[in-house]
Order: sequence, then C-alpha cells, then structure tokens
Amino acid sequence: MTNHPDHQFTGQRRVLAVHDICGVGKCSLTTAVPILSAAGIEACVMPTAVFSTHTAFSSFACEDLTKFLLPMAEALKKENFHFDAVYTGYLANGAQAEIVSDVITMLADADTRIIVDPAMADGGKLYACLPPTFPAEMEKLCRRASVITPNVTEALLLLGRDGTALPTSKAEYEELILALSERIGTDVVLTSVMLEEGAIDCAVAEGGRVSFVSEPYVAHGYHGTGDVFSSVLCAALLRGRSLYEATGIAAEFVRRTIRNTAKNNPALWYGVNFEGELASLSALLSD
Repeated sequence: MTNHPDHQFTGQRRVLAVHDICGVGKCSLTTAVPILSAAGIEACVMPTAVFSTHTAFSSFACEDLTKFLLPMAEALKKENFHFDAVYTGYLANGAQAEIVSDVITMLADADTRIIVDPAMADGGKLYACLPPTFPAEMEKLCRRASVITPNVTEALLLLGRDGTALPTSKAEYEELILALSERIGTDVVLTSVMLEEGAIDCAVAEGGRVSFVSEPYVAHGYHGTGDVFSSVLCAALLRGRSLYEATGIAAEFVRRTIRNTAKNNPALWYGVNFEGELASLSALLSD
C-alpha cells in the first residue's frame, strides 16, 4: 500500500469526533459534523454506537460499536494522521471511557486539544441506558481533557453528589465548578446554569477563576442542544478564540437555534433547527 504523507497536514484544522450517531434525531455526530464543517474544520468521526433514533423516542434500535474502536484507532495510527482536537461525546458504556482514553494516547499529539462532553445525564439523573458506575468511568476520561463541558447534573454526578441537589445561588455555582475543576484538573465550561428568571447562563472555570456568560432564556427545551453547544465551542477554540469567547459564541448560537425552532416548529421536541443557523455561525466565527 502506498503511503501519502501529504495527508497528515492538509492546511485545515482536523477534529476526531468520538460520538454515537443517530439515524433520526438531531444530536451527536449528526450535529457535530455539519457544525464543524461549517466552521471550515475537517470533521473525522469515530462512532461509538449506532442508534435508529436518539433515546428520547419511545422505541429505538442500537448497535454497540465498542469492539470497533481500538481497531479503527490502530488503523488511523498507522496512517500517522495529525488531529488538532479529539472531541468526545456520548459513550455507550463504561468500558468505552477507558478505550477512548487509550485512543487519545494513540492518536493525540502534544498540541492536540482534548474536549470531553461527559454526555451522560440531565434533569437530575443518569440516562436510563447507563449504569450507576458510569460517572466514575467518565471521570477518568475527563482527566485526559483540556476542557470538559458538563451540564449541572453531570457536574454533580462527576463529583459524587446528588444529581438533583441543584445550586441556588451564584456562590453555589462557583463552588460547584471550582470543585469540579480542581478534582478533574482541567478547565470546565458548566452549562444550564440558572441564576435569574429570563436568562440561562454558562460558567467558565479557567486557571482557578470563574466567569459567567448569560443569554436570554427561550422557554422551550430541545434534545441535543448540549451537542450543538459543545460542537460550536470546539470549532471556536480551533478558530483561535479564548475559552470565554468560545463559550459566548456557543451560547449565542444555541439561543438562535432554539428561538428559530420555537418560532417555526414549536412541537419539534426532538432537536433544534441548527441547519438554518449555520450561515450565522460563520459570521459568529469570522476573524
């Protein structure tokens, strides 16, 4: 087989997105790939599982791809690809967390950003298909990250706390994100922070300091907005934005997608119309 070393660096930033993929339902790779592509970034994929739909549907089929992950990583390693980031999302089981850590060891260089979205819980509890041991497994993977992007429930579970014990003040949110950043040893972007009526915030812990990004709250909840947020954050970081700036861009883009979806398809609970906002993403990311 002929080796073509020119593929190692193509002039584009390259991300390896390690997520599941759903046939219907806007989340995971179905979201990450078009968002990264719209940002001018080459989106490479390593699927952790294949779902017919996302798990909020009443019935779905799933194929676990755990056995495929290491063989795929070994094949990529032989080709000596360079990845500017490894971006991980939903994992099908606890064993995958350890395997993905091995994948990072195999494929990441010294300058590769590791962005981990510990997608495992919401509304105070783990996703139904995950075992109680999963947060401890995810914590180990998070320790490999440059930045992690949990929602409040996920942050609580990563700390071994009650997922329903939501903070009620700015000081409590600051304590939560700093405790998580110290425990994991990485920067943290905490999503779904609720500090005041009519707004939804993100908290950013970077270098031991906490800052907040606030966006007007649109009174609709849609599946997959965490994947949209983390994908835009990844793109913005690779486009040279600071973590705080990237958080603001991601929060603004999510707000636009929710507002657009709520206006035109208020019953479309299974995902947001992020496709209709990709042109605005290009503007948000413009240098």
